[in-house]
Amino acid sequence: MLRLWLHDWRRLQGQRCSFWGTQPTAEALATLLRPRYLDLLVSSPAFPLPVGSLSPEPKPLERFGRRFPLAPGRHLEEYGAFYVGGSETSPDLDLDPDLSRLLLGWAPGRPFSSCCPDTGKTQDEGARAGRLRARRQYLVERARDARVVGLLAGTLGVAQHREALAHLRSLTQAAGKRSYVLALGRPTPAKLANFPEMDVFVLLACPLGALSPQLSGSFFRPILAPCELEASCNPAWPPPGLAPYLTHYADLLPGSPFHVPLPPPESELWETPDVSLITGELRPPPAWKSSNDPGSLAVTPRPQLELAESSPAASFLSSRSWQGLEPRLGQTPVTEAVSGRRGIAIAYEDEGNG
Repeated sequence: MLRLWLHDWRRLQGQRCSFWGTQPTAEALATLLRPRYLDLLVSSPAFPLPVGSLSPEPKPLERFGRRFPLAPGRHLEEYGAFYVGGSETSPDLDLDPDLSRLLLGWAPGRPFSSCCPDTGKTQDEGARAGRLRARRQYLVERARDARVVGLLAGTLGVAQHREALAHLRSLTQAAGKRSYVLALGRPTPAKLANFPEMDVFVLLACPLGALSPQLSGSFFRPILAPCELEASCNPAWPPPGLAPYLTHYADLLPGSPFHVPLPPPESELWETPDVSLITGELRPPPAWKSSNDPGSLAVTPRPQLELAESSPAASFLSSRSWQGLEPRLGQTPVTEAVSGRRGIAIAYEDEGNG
């Protein structure tokens, strides 16, 4: 029986500390369990190695923001997992990004259990993993229905972030969506509320901070991971259940074994009928596909009508009840300028001291 020993690198006896201090504790626990299991590994977060240190040989597998020292010939899909982490004060592990990454990316057919070190309580995480996958699949459907996508540049210091932004913009353009890059630092509900035109947001962050906890009623628009935008915009992406869940945006770029290129414009994948599971309506093909289709031009009636470019921002502005100050040019009488109030808002000169 194969088991993988995972531990919460953020906690040691209820205190936040560095991973280098928790590694001996995890190794000691793994030593006690190795006689009971044929193959037991200890994973470690994929932090940058210290300057001057030698990279281990063979190079460990990096997935879900962690390093897995697999033996030659072994695959991660062969292992079950036992996660040690969490806190008694925070029993809701659905908001734990570290555990969420592992549950979403782990092979659905393999066992996954967790243990809280404060209480010693263990539980099977199969049901929780199913809920998380259903939630992320709902977000993929929201992204497919979206017309305007906000790309949140959550990191500017991780390698290949420029290439990842360019890749995500090309994805949205190919799917007939508009995208805007926003550099806001850490996303908060107050910051994102300033952009009501966006239908969904995509957070481009390091693997250790990819999944943002979304409390009910906090963010007014959902926040997706880059791989979920890939699943919604790339018709060649594998269907749910077969596609891997990738937490590092570098896995989506060319050169990665998980990279799936966009199909050519003449591919039939762009013409596959797609029905929204949220609204129940048939999704139209990308705008560039209908404009390049010679058959659609042949049956276009009323050639005397002028075609205007559709702008999601203009459509959103026209649907708002308040569209800004109304100029009303020529509709108001002309009056002379009068002297206004003097002072500051807390105490004007014409106001009393009381």
